[in-house]
Amino acid sequence: MSYLVLARKYRPKNFSEMVGQSHVVQALGNALATQRLHHAYLFTGTRGVGKTTISRILAKSLNCLGPDGQGGITATPCGVCQACTDIDSGRFVDYTELDAASNRGVDEIAQLLEQAVYKPVVGRFKVFMIDEVHMLTNTAFNAMLKTLEEPPEYLKFVLATTDPQKVPATVLSRCLQFNLRPMAPETVLEHLTQVLGIENVPAEQQALRLLARAARGSMRDALSLTDQAIAFGSGKLEEASVRTMLGSVDRSYVYRLLDALARGDGKTVVETSEALRLNGLSAASTLEEMTTVLQRMAVLQAVPEMGVGDDGADPDIAETARLAQALPADETQLLYSLCLHGRAELGLAPDEYAGLTMVLLRLLAFKPQASTPAKVGSAAEPGKKPQLEVARAPAPERREVLPVVREPARDGPLPAAPQVSKELPAPAEFERKQPLAQVNRAQAAINSIADSVAILERQVPQQRPQPGAPVAAAAPLVPVALGEDWSQIVNQLVAAEAVAALTRELGLQSELRSQAAGLWTLRVERESLNQVAAREKLQAALQAHLGEVGLRLAVEVGPVTDTPARRNAAAQAERQRAAEEMIQNDPFVQDMIRDWGAKIVPGSIRPLASKPI
Repeated sequence: MSYLVLARKYRPKNFSEMVGQSHVVQALGNALATQRLHHAYLFTGTRGVGKTTISRILAKSLNCLGPDGQGGITATPCGVCQACTDIDSGRFVDYTELDAASNRGVDEIAQLLEQAVYKPVVGRFKVFMIDEVHMLTNTAFNAMLKTLEEPPEYLKFVLATTDPQKVPATVLSRCLQFNLRPMAPETVLEHLTQVLGIENVPAEQQALRLLARAARGSMRDALSLTDQAIAFGSGKLEEASVRTMLGSVDRSYVYRLLDALARGDGKTVVETSEALRLNGLSAASTLEEMTTVLQRMAVLQAVPEMGVGDDGADPDIAETARLAQALPADETQLLYSLCLHGRAELGLAPDEYAGLTMVLLRLLAFKPQASTPAKVGSAAEPGKKPQLEVARAPAPERREVLPVVREPARDGPLPAAPQVSKELPAPAEFERKQPLAQVNRAQAAINSIADSVAILERQVPQQRPQPGAPVAAAAPLVPVALGEDWSQIVNQLVAAEAVAALTRELGLQSELRSQAAGLWTLRVERESLNQVAAREKLQAALQAHLGEVGLRLAVEVGPVTDTPARRNAAAQAERQRAAEEMIQNDPFVQDMIRDWGAKIVPGSIRPLASKPI
């Protein structure tokens, strides 16, 4: 007889054998017991969590005849009647499984629905199970909507998918939806222990823990990996062979790295990274194991009474607890974040081991220099964590220069991007117990503030004034009667790109003096703006914008006090003043200036771009 793989051999035959899905089992069991049956069910969840298994058990519950052939709908199918055995063996004529990944068209769905008009041949209900239903085409979904909403009383639909987001809302609304959860490693570990006990396969507990974690919530994956591990280990499961098969990193390397990072021992960090390379161990797996240990350490540091969420037989608990006492909580959080993001950078590095080494060195770079490094595992007062004392020396000044994001210019070449300088000056000295997290939050906040006020609107390059040279004052704004209306009209033309170049400048730099009998008189200060072509283009733009075909423009030269350009400059100056006042009065900025000696870089504050008028 051919060998039957563990995933199929130990597939649950009834609801009581289901593992890790008690919420779904309870709902379906109560519905079957009270005969409150829906006509369509949708099971969602990742691979290997029991979607197809629950569908088959549900089909048996609906069609079970009992050992004596007199049974009815039940939440506990007998497993011995003709209907139960035929469904288990896949030959029950009234139970149809359709793989939508390979039968996704409207023709396949039409063939399935043609069977819906016929009553069950041998069973109590027809059950149509469509797996990976999200793979169906839109036409196929539309073809089944009517039957799915109002099927015959003898027909039940069971849909299964790993991606419910791709299932149309019209289908979701016609089904009872059950989300099957990924299984916890502890649940997988317990089930593997039971299965291997029945199979009489010797297994080390730590080897089963590795398999349970590698399954990532899928019981089918866990059983398949166990099959592979049994073959790899010649009929037994040992931690060393399972770790080799999975390519997992020995936790001893992880603890050695964290121990060295806690002590600031760069030599040991680099030597351990090189050992990982020589042994061919995965860099990504190393960082993944580090994040797992750091997460457990963080839980221990925050809530010591909760432990690390594992049973007491795990030999790693003692080492994790020791490191949790040796490493400050803020550094644990920082290391976790850097390891988590470092995994995404491995593919960008020349090779993954170079990327791993740089991530580890980055962990050291962000660690505060200690005048007396804390020794991991050294004696400490009961209930008190060792502290890292920060050296009393000025930290180097850190400065970051970022390019300013600007809207492209509409006319002419794109001007050179000005830069915003963001700096966090170092204080005279660090205080002894200043946490590292506060330093990082301070730097991030300074960057965020500078980003939020970075200039986003179009800039015209200006020459930097020479030292001692007089600064030209902005032309004063003296409002006139028609100034507000004229400014709004011109700004609307500019925003709509109805005028450009010299025509735009004529509108912005002019003052509307009078409106009489369809003749508008403008005044400009410079003769160069009084061009016939520019005046005719502005006149045509005004006629189109206002809908006045007979409107005419006349331009005279003379002093002006109220132009759209001056109003825009005054509005910009007010926004600039408000932005500077907001930053200077911000409580965090004031704290940084007072406590850290920070300063606001002159000229670095710019208001956000205003919306077109």
